[in-house]
Amino acid sequence: MSKREVLAIVMAGGRGERLHPLTLERTKPSVCFGGKYRLIDFVLSNFVNSGIYSIYVLVQYKSQSLIEHIRTSWRRQGMTSRHFITVVPPQMRTESKEWYRGTADSAYQNINLIYDFNPRLVAVFGADHVYRMNVREMIDFHVRKKADLTIATIPVPSSEISRLGVLKVNRDMRVLRFSEKPRSPSGLQYKTGMCLGSMGNYIFNADALVEALEKDHKKEASSHDFGNDVIPSFIKSGAKVFAYDFSKNRIPSLKRHEERDYWRDVGTIQSFYDANMDILGKHPKLDLDNRDWPIHASSFDRPPTKINGCGIANSIICEGCRLEHAKIKNSILGRGVTVESGAEIEGSIIMDFCHIKHGSRIRKAIIDRFNVFEPGTEIGFRPKEDKKKYFLDESGIVIVKRAPRHVLSF
Repeated sequence: MSKREVLAIVMAGGRGERLHPLTLERTKPSVCFGGKYRLIDFVLSNFVNSGIYSIYVLVQYKSQSLIEHIRTSWRRQGMTSRHFITVVPPQMRTESKEWYRGTADSAYQNINLIYDFNPRLVAVFGADHVYRMNVREMIDFHVRKKADLTIATIPVPSSEISRLGVLKVNRDMRVLRFSEKPRSPSGLQYKTGMCLGSMGNYIFNADALVEALEKDHKKEASSHDFGNDVIPSFIKSGAKVFAYDFSKNRIPSLKRHEERDYWRDVGTIQSFYDANMDILGKHPKLDLDNRDWPIHASSFDRPPTKINGCGIANSIICEGCRLEHAKIKNSILGRGVTVESGAEIEGSIIMDFCHIKHGSRIRKAIIDRFNVFEPGTEIGFRPKEDKKKYFLDESGIVIVKRAPRHVLSF
């Protein structure tokens, strides 16, 4: 199959309300991750590494941060007009002149992009998951099965199905039933205690997708959502819908210690924190050190990190940091972070350009960008005090919202 036959559409309009306050001023796909990345970098890297270069990114809520990130970090135009990564804001092209009413409606309101590009296949992927995926292997499976729609899937415990779409399949992996966020696993169990969950990544035959979007648009009772409406309609119509087993996906140079089907929906503070911790350690579940399948990030034109007299254990320190006689353990420091003498940081995520002044102590916290803490500040030790000043998640993680951008100290 020619590489020109695939158009990618990335759904990047999510509010990310459960990630509050990290999403106070940005959309969920724009949230920083792993020191130097944004969540959207994972899906875009997967497409680019898979040789898919025609990518539209559909945005909606609080999108300026994401637009700027893609403008400055993803300038990868190729030799032809079919090589692009383009942000598409809501254009209210329909007669109702409304914002996107659901994921399917966002695709329908931009159906002209599919007409103009005229692809054979359309890959519709989410923008806010942490994983590596060779999309070409999923496309090959789709073609072999002569499918109209293929859904990427992973096994999930039955106790977690209320947050995902769940599939019932036959022995050939053909989808017999699809339930969006069901309350009960009754009739949906894939194995004992396990169900087959949707990753929110789909490969459509372009003609079938266009027809389905047009039909869904005309249904007044529809919520205009892929999971609630479009996919069940596909199955009901007798279309060939198959489940792709993500555990069989192969990435070059994957380390032995890595979780082979690593995929995380970082929709809550706890899951976001845990996924960041997964990249730490001698044998991380997700090892970002893979030159054959890199996760691309924005460039940062600053000096190398400078460390003097520090005790650092099991941590990631990004470029441009200045660390002076501090203790840092089980933590991730973003770019341009300054930590002064006597400061202690443990089990925490410190995002770009924060300044931790001398004698401060931070434990099990997520500190958003540009924050400056005065000498002797303590976070993560007294929940009642933390709750007064910051945001205290039910998991016990303290979150400090993004501060106004300040003049950098170097």
